[in-house]
Amino acid sequence: MKNYYIDLGSSTIKVYCFENELKLLEEHSIYFKNDFDAEKGISESNLKELCEYFEEIKNKYNLKYYNTNIYVTGIFRNLVQERKQELVKLFNDKFDLHFNIISHGIENYYLGKAMQNDYNGKKVLIINMGGKTTELVTFVGKDITNTQNINVGVADLLNNFDKVNEKYSGNTLEEMEQFITDKLSDVVLDKDYDCAIFTGGEERFELLAGFNLIENTLFNDNTHKYMLTLEDYVAGTEKVLYNMSLDELYALMPSNPKWMDGARSGAIIPLVLFKKANVKWIIPSDLNLINGVINDLN
Repeated sequence: MKNYYIDLGSSTIKVYCFENELKLLEEHSIYFKNDFDAEKGISESNLKELCEYFEEIKNKYNLKYYNTNIYVTGIFRNLVQERKQELVKLFNDKFDLHFNIISHGIENYYLGKAMQNDYNGKKVLIINMGGKTTELVTFVGKDITNTQNINVGVADLLNNFDKVNEKYSGNTLEEMEQFITDKLSDVVLDKDYDCAIFTGGEERFELLAGFNLIENTLFNDNTHKYMLTLEDYVAGTEKVLYNMSLDELYALMPSNPKWMDGARSGAIIPLVLFKKANVKWIIPSDLNLINGVINDLN
């Protein structure tokens, strides 16, 4: 039987199907941070778009209570309890689906399950960044040795750098990097990582944008095929900021071009973390918490 898994974050909804293997069916971006208020809830326009999208996918995939699992993260955790309960009731009454807002701890658990591997004995920093939050998990071999949750995400950059999504970025890499460096001044990371894995669609993006990826020779898990140096990550980020127009970025992902609105800003937080951790090799990854959910079930 087909089962459906939906990852609903601060800015993107990803719809997966599992039948023998996990498959990403589609994604849709809604900027829930816009006009967000913890006391009042998400904006009326965003709530309308959210309901219209779920009406569409419910009919398209025949989503039912028994075959659909929704995992809600990011900005939705900030809602007061009454607003959370309203969304749970809305999804139950309107769609017969459960609006399941998971804690940071549960998200860390599933991220750990998604990334579980022996990594050829390497020490690996996992970075999972969303619209409002970023999760860090450290693996040494198969063991998780540390987790950290940071209340900083792509939205912090988009809210503070209004020229980043001009045709070519009117904000510089240096000023955005300094902004995040200041925000993460209290974050302490080890300096002996062998590599960092940046998750959540990053492999797809770096392939589309033409980053200088080479074969991953650090470990072989039949999933993470590529790696790149920190220097090439910076060069690829500069290319996306200054040499690729926003329309060119949109054209790389015609099914959900709005995803690219966070592409330029989304490179900055990991860059600061890479430097804090003295990382020399970066592994782009498309895995996320839904991969962890499936691994946990199996």
